Formats: sequence, structure tokens, C-alpha cells
Amino acid sequence: MDGNRRWAKKNGKISFEGHKEGYKKLKEVLGWIKEEGINEAVVYAFSTENWKRTEEEVGSLMKLLSFALSNEIDSLLEQGVRLKFAGDLVRLPESLQRDIKNAELKTEKNEPLTLTIALSYGGRADILQAVKKVAELPKAEILALDEKTFEKYLCTGEMNDPDLIVRTGGEIRVSNFILYQCAYSELFFTKTLWPEFGHEEFTQILREFGERKKNGGR
Repeated sequence: MDGNRRWAKKNGKISFEGHKEGYKKLKEVLGWIKEEGINEAVVYAFSTENWKRTEEEVGSLMKLLSFALSNEIDSLLEQGVRLKFAGDLVRLPESLQRDIKNAELKTEKNEPLTLTIALSYGGRADILQAVKKVAELPKAEILALDEKTFEKYLCTGEMNDPDLIVRTGGEIRVSNFILYQCAYSELFFTKTLWPEFGHEEFTQILREFGERKKNGGR
């Protein structure tokens, strides 16, 4: 979900206003996802690199996340959305960690849509922490390890590999996002800033995805 800060600058607003618009857009896109019958989605909300931003901006983002969790639970319950989080969550403020646990518990039986939020997340860091866990296993288990079993040690271990990845904002790279799982994902890049991402473009991407030949590397 790239382009919030550039949207704010383009519209003469502070960065936080861009993030607020990005939050509104996520709620809107979530509705489109449900309408299409998609039952699993993952969004990149805050990367490990984002910790390098100013203390003021990071603090504002943490407050916005806490606000969203406190105010969207009832709506998520009504919509049948299960909320999951993936990332180095211990770096988050303790109050936000409690909000996250509460949101996951309250929505754990929801269906049909599971929404995973990648928060304080980095693909390389996730693979590294998984390797450290595997290194503690008995030698026989390490030697017997296969790709599917290894996935269980990732913080995204419960998530299926994504069929489709969309990046807004004009950059043409994955930027450390679910590196292990995106090996055979179909990639779409759009110059549209995230707050301006529209339903027509969303459905066009789905149509093009349906037309692509997908062979899983075969």
C-alpha cells in the first residue's frame, strides 16, 4: 500500500493525513475483496525499514493503528473478517501489542475472509528468525526438513502463498515483502498512489490476472 506520503505532499497535507487516507482506502478495498469472493488477503502496513522514519511519524502511525483496532472490531465481526498479524511485533508499544492480541482473539472464528497485516515486517528478517528456530531442532529433523515444513517457522506460516501481489505508488520492486512466499506470485505494479487506487483499476487487475498463464515454475 505505497504512496500515502506522496499523496499528502501532492495535496498540501502533512504525512499523517496521507496515512489516514490510506487507512480509509484499506477499508474500501477490503469491501471489494469480499465482493469478489476472495477469502485471504495480506497487506504490507509497516516494514522493518519504516522504523527509520522520524519519531513523530512513527508515533502517529502507531496511534492510527491503535485507533483502527479499537474502532473496527465490531465492523470486522459483522463482515466475517478474521484478523491476523505477522512481523516483529515485540518492537511495537506494549499497548498496541495488547490491542493486536485482543483483535486476533475476538475475530479468530470469523470467516470467510482472513486478513493478515504485515506489521513491523521484513521478508529477510522473517527468513532469518525461521532459520534460527530450525537450528535448534534435532539434526534428524533438520535433515528431514522440506520447503512446506520450513514455512511453518515463518511468522507468516499460517498464510497461503499469494497468487497475486499488487503494489501501488509506481515503484517496481517487492521491497522485502513476503520473499519466501512470493516465488510464483503474479506481480502487478501501478503508478496510482494508494489513497487514489480505484475500483475500476482493481477489477482490471483481477481480469488481467485471470488471463495470465500460470504454471508455478514448470
